[in-house]
Amino acid sequence: MRTVFKFTLLFFIATFTLQSCQDNDDVTPPASLEIQDFIWKGMNLYYLWQADVPNLDDDRFADQTALNSFLKDYPVPEDLFNALRVNPSTDRFSWIVSDYLELEGTLQGTTKNNGIDFGLSFKPGSTTEIFGYVRYIIANSDASSKAIKRGDFFTAVNGTQLTLSNYESLLFGSNENYTLNLADYNGTTIVSNGKSVALTKTVLSENPILINKVITSGSHKIGYLMYNGFYANFDTQLNDAFASLKSQVVTDLVLDLRYNGGGSVQTATRLASMITGQFKGKVFAKQQWNAKINAYFEAENPEALFNYFTDKIGSTAINSLGLTKIYILTTKSSASASELVINGLEPHIQVIQIGDVTVGKNVGSVTLYDSPTFGAQSRNPNHRYAMQPIVLKIVNSVGFGDYFSGLQPDFLQKETLITLGILGDSAEPLLSTAIRKITGTGRVLRQSPGQDFEFFTDAKSIKGIQNQMYIEKAPEGLLRALE
Repeated sequence: MRTVFKFTLLFFIATFTLQSCQDNDDVTPPASLEIQDFIWKGMNLYYLWQADVPNLDDDRFADQTALNSFLKDYPVPEDLFNALRVNPSTDRFSWIVSDYLELEGTLQGTTKNNGIDFGLSFKPGSTTEIFGYVRYIIANSDASSKAIKRGDFFTAVNGTQLTLSNYESLLFGSNENYTLNLADYNGTTIVSNGKSVALTKTVLSENPILINKVITSGSHKIGYLMYNGFYANFDTQLNDAFASLKSQVVTDLVLDLRYNGGGSVQTATRLASMITGQFKGKVFAKQQWNAKINAYFEAENPEALFNYFTDKIGSTAINSLGLTKIYILTTKSSASASELVINGLEPHIQVIQIGDVTVGKNVGSVTLYDSPTFGAQSRNPNHRYAMQPIVLKIVNSVGFGDYFSGLQPDFLQKETLITLGILGDSAEPLLSTAIRKITGTGRVLRQSPGQDFEFFTDAKSIKGIQNQMYIEKAPEGLLRALE
């Protein structure tokens, strides 16, 4: 991801007068505007919708002095960043942070976390009051040693009811210790049951491979992999998980992405290669950058826009299953790189999607730092601001990528909170449906009416950072050619 900054900076310096404000004079921004200056120049270079934002136009400011005058109107860096974005209905996923150390950790699955992955829904009949439900517990976390489990409900933190206006501060505020007040469903609504659990946040690296097992059903040996984040630093463990499945000679695979908000495009490409293996060198996905970057790629090296199926992680061979059909479980929390795997595989093998409609995140980002190349080297020591703007759209090998409203499942089946079931158990509703489809023994289970709750958001989406699909680096061959 970071080397893409070097490539783009070299290219634009050599090819365009993109930052005319720098070319026309030698005025530097004052110290009070150095963060704002970084934001404008980074967005001007990389933002996918740069051409649609008048204040990001290459000729918008005659010189640095004119740019400084504009930047003075935005003393709060976050306000400038948001003002330079297109409308929120188009750009739902660009982010800026004041501490890039937190951002870097989060993109790799490392956060301050008490170990509860949860969803939030509205209380029946309410448009303001919210309740939470535990989706899974992260191993080796504080919560893993406490009396709380998948399927438990909670309505309050430290006795304060969760609402639209306070849920972020209560659940993700600066307080590292809080008490969750638990609740039950009484057949009509969610009510407190008088129980509570005290929890402590610690720095926690979540292994995204929650479950990896084989279920035997008749003549089928069904691999089941629950994978909760495309964290590149766990790619070796992911490859090991596929080695285990391969050694057990699985005939089928159920990939559970129901709570996977996404992550590394490179990891998504590797996962697709583990599932298959017969498509090495063929196109898995294509990147579409803003017009200026795209034009350069297409003129100088069109191949650099493609992500190809591979058979290696570095020098290590990928453990591939050679499948021609896969079953993928999804919910409204399945986003970005999860959707990329589904969409990228579809032109090559049969993908059976079971569950709910996905988020609809078909765009990717890169991390931009305040440095001469917008990369991690020589970062400005005066602050830790970094941006994660959307810089590209990703389509599959046949050019399809228009799933802004989400990917529709082949078999619609929403999770019912009253009957969540045990993850990895063959009787768990979504997995049970997949097994029946694989073995040809039944249809999708009918859900009981009155047990569905309106989904609001989830733990990975609240801050947005963990719902990213990001590019890690530019093609090495192209970088060498520019050096």
